[in-house]
Amino acid sequence: MKKDVLIEIKGVYKQDGDEDQVELFTTGSYYKRNGHYYIAYDESEATGFEGTRTVLKVEDSDRVTLQRTGSSKSQLIVERGVRHQCHYDTGYGPMMIGVSGDRVVSTLGEHGGQLEFAYSLDVNTLLASENSVYVNVREQPQS
Repeated sequence: MKKDVLIEIKGVYKQDGDEDQVELFTTGSYYKRNGHYYIAYDESEATGFEGTRTVLKVEDSDRVTLQRTGSSKSQLIVERGVRHQCHYDTGYGPMMIGVSGDRVVSTLGEHGGQLEFAYSLDVNTLLASENSVYVNVREQPQS
C-alpha cells in the first residue's frame, strides 16, 4: 500500500513568550507496515534540512517517531505522557534533548488523513520550547 501523497505540515513553536509558525507543502510517500503508518518526504533548503529524509512513524494514537537521515541525523520520540531522551542535530552539532509528549491525535487511514502531535523540548531539564505539529496527508491525483 505505498502511495504517492501530498503532505501539508504546519509547525507552531513557542519559546520564551514568542511564537513562530512554519508551513511546508511537499510530496512524499505514505504506507503501512506492521500495523503502523509511515509518512516519508525529502526536506528542502526552505526547511534548513536540505539533503535530509524525514520519516514519521505513527504507532496507534499515542506515539510518533520522527527520524531524519542524510545530511542531518535526528530522532525524536513523542509519546503522550512520557519523556524521552533523544538525539537531535541542530545544524550546529548534535545534542541530547528531553522530549515530553503532550498530545498525539491520528485519523490516518488507508487514503491518508490527519496527524497532530504536541511536545515540549528541554535541555538539561530546562524548558527550551513547546511545539505543535499538524500534518495532513492526501493521495496525489492520478494523471
